[in-house]
Amino acid sequence: EVQLQASGGGLVQPGGSLRLSCVTSGFTFARTAMKWLRQAPGEGLERVSTINGDGTWSHTIDSVKDRFTISRDDAKNTLYLQMNSLKPEDTALYYCGRLNYWYCVDYWGQGTLVTVSS
Repeated sequence: EVQLQASGGGLVQPGGSLRLSCVTSGFTFARTAMKWLRQAPGEGLERVSTINGDGTWSHTIDSVKDRFTISRDDAKNTLYLQMNSLKPEDTALYYCGRLNYWYCVDYWGQGTLVTVSS
């Protein structure tokens, strides 16, 4: 059974940092591309950052690319998102997703809530 469990969210002041983790199981993580997505209150789903199966390539959307970094630890079957200089507009429910061969999300788990507020 494929499982993805995101954690690390919380309440942080503007300018603060958080590191999200996504622990996975039920598939071969080391060769699987992964993605972080987010959904802000009242908004649609936004694809934030993608990393390929061996960690040699990644892409992050322009609005956060200077502040967010995606990474992976294949030994721990875990995906990360380091978020620095957080802004109120980063407030959202953050999800991790597994990508299939066509780089479409085929599994995602429960999200972790990030709230940026003073």
